[in-house]
Amino acid sequence: MRTRGKQPDVPAPERPWSEIVPGLWMGGHEFRGRSGRLEFAVVRDEFEVVQSLLRLPGYGPDPGVEHHVWPIPDGPLDGTQLAGVIRLARAVNEALDSGRRVLVRCYHGYNRSGLVVAHALGQRGRSPDEAIQLIRARRSAWALHNELFVEYLRAGLSTVRLLEELAE
Repeated sequence: MRTRGKQPDVPAPERPWSEIVPGLWMGGHEFRGRSGRLEFAVVRDEFEVVQSLLRLPGYGPDPGVEHHVWPIPDGPLDGTQLAGVIRLARAVNEALDSGRRVLVRCYHGYNRSGLVVAHALGQRGRSPDEAIQLIRARRSAWALHNELFVEYLRAGLSTVRLLEELAE
C-alpha cells in the first residue's frame, strides 16, 4: 500500500489540533502557523488525556496530564501494534464517558491519530466511512490519506489483527 505521509506534497495542518466530536481532539506535533512557517504544537494542560503515537521530546504534555505513548509507523502494523491501537481507542472512549478532554496526536495529526480516533468513533456506533468523513471534515482533507489505514478501518481492526497474527 502506498502512503504519502513522507512526501513533500502533504501539507502541514493549519492548526495544532482539531475537535472531531465534543471532547475528542486530533492533532500533531507541528503545524503551519499564520505566518506561513512551521510551528511546534506543544501541549501543556489543555487536555486531561493525551495519546501520542509518535514520541518527540519537548512537545509535552505538562506533568500531571495523563499521557499514553504508543509509537506506531505510518504504514503496515503488526498484531501487537494493532492491539495497542484498539486499547488506545477504548481509553479514548472511557475518558470521554467520564467527561475528560482527550487529544490523540501523531506527526501531522492525519493518519496514525486518525486510525485511533476513527476506531474510537466506531466503538461509539459510527460506521468506518462515517468516521472517516467526519475526521476529514473536522481535521483536514488529508486526514487518513493512508489507504492501508482506511482498509484496516473498513475491515475492522480486530479482524485485521487476527489475520496479521495468523500470518506471523
